[in-house]
Parts: sequence; structure tokens; C-alpha cells
Amino acid sequence: MADVIEWDETGTARSAAWRSAAGAPPPRRVVAADDSLRADDAYRLVSQGTAVLWRGDYQNARTLLQALARRADRPKRRPKAVPEGPQAFHLFRQARAQRSRLLGSLLVPFAPDHRLDLRRAPDVRTACAEVHGPSDEPYVTSLREVLGLIGAHEWRVKGVPIPALDGDRIHPHYGVFSPVRGEYVDLVAQAPLPSSTRAFDIGTGTGVLAAVLARRGVHEIVATDQDPRALTCARTNLDRLGYARTAQVVRADLFPAGRAPLIVCNPPWLPGKPASPLEHAVYDPEGRMLQAFLTGLTAHLEPGGEGWLILSDLAEHLGLRTRETLLAQFRAANLTVLARDDIRPRHPKALDPTDPLHKARAAETTSLWRLTPT
Repeated sequence: MADVIEWDETGTARSAAWRSAAGAPPPRRVVAADDSLRADDAYRLVSQGTAVLWRGDYQNARTLLQALARRADRPKRRPKAVPEGPQAFHLFRQARAQRSRLLGSLLVPFAPDHRLDLRRAPDVRTACAEVHGPSDEPYVTSLREVLGLIGAHEWRVKGVPIPALDGDRIHPHYGVFSPVRGEYVDLVAQAPLPSSTRAFDIGTGTGVLAAVLARRGVHEIVATDQDPRALTCARTNLDRLGYARTAQVVRADLFPAGRAPLIVCNPPWLPGKPASPLEHAVYDPEGRMLQAFLTGLTAHLEPGGEGWLILSDLAEHLGLRTRETLLAQFRAANLTVLARDDIRPRHPKALDPTDPLHKARAAETTSLWRLTPT
């Protein structure tokens, strides 16, 4: 049964279905407002836990959202001691979650068939239908999420060029991590293949690594994922690139049936709880996926095979995991390191001294660990 939000408008009790592709819970308190609402008053409302349902002009709603963001980003009073390591990371995540909650409290109404029911609103029906499917009832969602759906649709249409695919593009879907950070793709494109007969791509996401392996001449690839969005995205990309016969996409919890001489996995690189579908590619609660991959690797490798673990060491620089802990996991799983290939990040945050995690990001290295059973 769909969630429902309720509010009072001009003395009349109103209600509507609540939708959130990101899984946000429905707001408990809602007030209707229009273009006469001042930004300071809106910020006071959302800071107190009251969502604002917009009844005015769409462009004015976007302007208000920007004003709320400026207020949310105002510098707070500097602490006496600047936190570092895990404390800095946890404070950073708390601040991001608070900001997301505040900005997600500006709501917009939709008529049936995903028509945004505001003056001067753009046609967002395709972007919404790609994520939510068909809709025959009115509903309410956050404006910030709508903008995210629009952005995701644009990425889905234009795609991301991948140098390792000779410039061919991968088209990410909403909620599936985009390969805009291409360092890990370059590692897989350059490491020596132990075999070209068969490979497993664990947690395939957009299917980019399966595509790179196919481009390198691997004859048979099985790509797995649990997320229905990722499975659809990977199948679409591999079919578009002409690899539908070479790469099979299956729903599985990590490993498919059988064995392979090469098993590739690029798990989430930070231990922590994801707060949105997209964050499942970044945060691994208690490092469970990493541990499960290492523990099950030997049982799924052919004799003489290799497991390629692609992992950022950002968690180490944040004090969330130590290198010795990772190496101990290898030993506990009876795995030997054949070699390690490293690459430095190229994303803008690594070069931004104003980023709260700049020190850790500037020291980050992504590695491809070539593992084999002891």
C-alpha cells in the first residue's frame, strides 16, 4: 500500500500519495505555500521538521530551493579543535544527511501521468516514468528528487564516454552508480588477463567492467547484481554495445553458479550504511560485501585463476579500516596477493582544499589486487 501524506489547505483536509525513488519516508507535517512565502520563513519551517508543499510557480520553487541550500550551507561556528579521521567522516555524513533532509522538505504536486502540476513546469513525464513506471493517480514528491530524476534522465540519454571502450558510452540509469570516476575502469582495462575463456563480474552496476572485459576478448562473461535497476541498466548497455551474447546478466547475491578463471569485483569502498540507492555503490555496511567476496572467492575460481578486487583506500585514510585489517582478511580467506596495480584519483574533490575530507581524498589510491588461492 502506498504511503499517504495529509495536510490542511484553506481549512480543508487534503491528502495525496507520497512517492520517493530514494526511499525517503513521508513527512509528518506539511503546510501548503505559494510565491508569497519568504525564504527565511521556509527555512524556519523545514528546520523545525515541517515540509512545504509548493502551490506557486515552478521557477520560483527552484529559486526557493537554491535559497534554502545557501542557508543550509552557511558556515557553522568553528569547533575549538578541527576533527580528523573517523570523527571528521561521521560529522561530515551527519551534516550531509541533515542538509538532504532540509532540502528534501520542499514538495511539489503531480497530476496523473507524471504531469508536474505547477505553472511554468517542464515536461518531466519521461524522466519520472523511467524510474516510477506508469502512474494514474496524483502524488507528491520532493522538488530536489525531481531535479535528480531530470539529471539522471539526461545522463541516461547522453551517456558517459569510456576511454577503455574506445570512446563508446555507458548510459547510467537512476540509482545506478555512474562510471564518471574512471580510474577503476582503467585498472581493469590494463591488468594482464589470466584467461580469456570466462569471467564473472560481481556487482556489475552499469555493466561497464563486463563491457571492458568483452572488449578485451573474454569469450564468456557472467555479470551479477541484486538491484533490479542495475540489472536493467547493465543489460541495456551491453546490448547497445553489441555484447548481449558475450555477457549474460543475472540476478545473484554475489557469485553466479559455477567457476571461472577470472572473477572481478569493485565493491563499495567505505564501511557504512547507505542513505540512498546510489550510496549502495559507495557504502558497505560493516564491510559485508567485501568480506563475502573474499570468503567465497576460492570456491568459485578455477585452478590457477585470479580474483581481481578493485578497492579504494579512502577508508584507510579516514581511519575506518586499516591496511593490516584488509591483509588479514586476505589471509583468513586463504588468498595470496600476486600483484597490485595502483592509480591515483582524478575526480575534482581530490583537488578541492575546501572539501571537509580533502586530506584523505588527496591521499587516496585505488588498487586492483590480483588474488589467488594459497
